[in-house]
Amino acid sequence: MLANPDQSASHNKLEVQALHLWRGEHHLLRGVSFAVNTGELLQLHGPNGVGKTSLLRTVAGLLPAESGVTRWNGVDTHRDATRFQESLLYLGHSSALKLDLTARENLEFSVGVRDAVSAEKCRQALLKVDIPQCAELPARVLSAGQRRRVALARLLLAQAPLWILDEPTTNLDAAGVTMLEGLLVEHLAQGGMVLTAAHQSLLATHPGNRVLVLH
Repeated sequence: MLANPDQSASHNKLEVQALHLWRGEHHLLRGVSFAVNTGELLQLHGPNGVGKTSLLRTVAGLLPAESGVTRWNGVDTHRDATRFQESLLYLGHSSALKLDLTARENLEFSVGVRDAVSAEKCRQALLKVDIPQCAELPARVLSAGQRRRVALARLLLAQAPLWILDEPTTNLDAAGVTMLEGLLVEHLAQGGMVLTAAHQSLLATHPGNRVLVLH
């Protein structure tokens, strides 16, 4: 999956130091610090409203923090934002599909913003997430679980070492969760890393699995 030689370097590191985030008068994130290395899965745990999604969005560069620093391979991500954005794929709580486009067209559109992707590669990604029959169906006729699988197929096409996933198990049945865990294992084995928030613990026995509890 990590075909880009620059992004598939033998070691990548994400570092977050002393991150503070306010929402109005609410001090949501208080000096959060952590690091994620190649081959590691860091899962954010904590009650609803504690700031898990906000932390993911801040690390991904989608929300500004009041203070703190995020570094990718030792470089402040604000100083080299383009390089950092090319190294990550953020998958939010919503599947964010265009309902009038087919599953294949959604992949071609969303991934093609970054790199050209062929229709055949999109079909292969849909096969990998077990919905090849949906390739030419408009997203509006797909079930919530099928739409989630289309969104997950982006992970296979983006060639990004860092996956930032917000509730990736949303709308997935047991078979879907097993499929997702297979994608995660393969990504970690190929030199990737994952930062995620999920109500359901993933890869509990994986040696690279770590947990950060937010309070």
